[in-house]
Amino acid sequence: MNAVLNPPAATTTNAQWLARRQAATPRGVAVLEPFFAARALNAELWDVEGRRFIDFASGIAVLNTGHRHPRVQAALQAQLEQFHHTAYQVVPYAGYVSLAERINALSPGEGARKTAFFTTGAEAVENAVKIARAATGRSGVIAFDGGFHGRTLMGMALTGKVLPYKRGFGPFPAEVHHAPFPSDLDGVSIEQALHGLQQLFRTSIEPARVAAFIVEPVQGEGGFRPAPSAFLQGLRAIADAHGILLIADEIQTGFARTGRWFAMQHHGVPVDLMCFAKSLAGGLPLSGVCGRADVMDAAEPGGLGGTYAGNPLAVAAAHAVLDVIADEGLCERAERLGQRLRAQLAALQSSVPQLAEVRGLGSMLAAEFRAPGTGAPDPDFTRRVQAEALQRGLILLSCGSYGNVIRFLHPLTTPDAVFDEAMGILSEALRAA
Repeated sequence: MNAVLNPPAATTTNAQWLARRQAATPRGVAVLEPFFAARALNAELWDVEGRRFIDFASGIAVLNTGHRHPRVQAALQAQLEQFHHTAYQVVPYAGYVSLAERINALSPGEGARKTAFFTTGAEAVENAVKIARAATGRSGVIAFDGGFHGRTLMGMALTGKVLPYKRGFGPFPAEVHHAPFPSDLDGVSIEQALHGLQQLFRTSIEPARVAAFIVEPVQGEGGFRPAPSAFLQGLRAIADAHGILLIADEIQTGFARTGRWFAMQHHGVPVDLMCFAKSLAGGLPLSGVCGRADVMDAAEPGGLGGTYAGNPLAVAAAHAVLDVIADEGLCERAERLGQRLRAQLAALQSSVPQLAEVRGLGSMLAAEFRAPGTGAPDPDFTRRVQAEALQRGLILLSCGSYGNVIRFLHPLTTPDAVFDEAMGILSEALRAA
């Protein structure tokens, strides 16, 4: 029988909680910031010692509607008064069905659509691959260099970045291949990227064995690199020529972040399946796959789902989030805030020679830093920018294959005064770094 331990002394400082975290949790769960959250509201967060921060991380793109939006909180409270779990596959509930109807109506694509809900983005990716294989009778999947699709085994196999996601975790599922992703800064043209895909067909897997392409319309972890319209159109044409399905991973790009409900709507390229998660439920775990009805129906009954998939609390929050995006005009606000941020960064380029490129769509923007003269990726400068910003009270995330990109994920509900304050801090941090 385990001994009864005395409860720990009251923990009130970040240093005390850090010591407890290091003793209780594994190092594989990396933590960016050296402080612990106590409360948050919209775009602001306070730690256990009372210090205030402006949150331009949004829980890794989860809080497009900000921390504790009152309409999301009200929806959660109302659902708690009814029930908080039945397992949809045992006793279904109306909220799941009506949310699927809303996603079907919003999603990019033609014809009848159907949606299934899951819990995490990685689950959505896994299930999209399952559905594609069931619909085509094929096993191969082609992803792209620099892409990120989750930390499950299939998600890692699809992800085009080794550190920190894949090292030491193999072997990975078979029949997953990677093709180049276009990047002007790295010298990969659209033509070269599409040629690399055709080269795969000649050297690694014949098209008749490929079930799907999976692509992020703006790469997230890969550095906020937007896929050019011509590249996506080329993928669509190749897919159509060979009976291959096109899966859009909209997990980070979805729900107004890029200035549209979904990033593929910038391009007018229809997709067969779409994965979504992150900002759908305002911080509650909810993800899904939406796609052509005939493709979605390919899986046998019982082949899709999960005990917590489409949890009623998360579904209620998601309905509120969709209402907030529509009623508060967050697609338009994403464009406006993104333009202000882009203008601020452009004004700094002459005084910050390391700032090599500003890119993105809407409020899914990034700044890439490279060494002046050589053009080599500069992750050290990037880390200094983060540190200088944090010292002044602004939380920023990095990304990119070399860790040399700052990505900006402000809540789309950020008040103008707070956004202006963040722009001032960002300018100071870039100059100080």
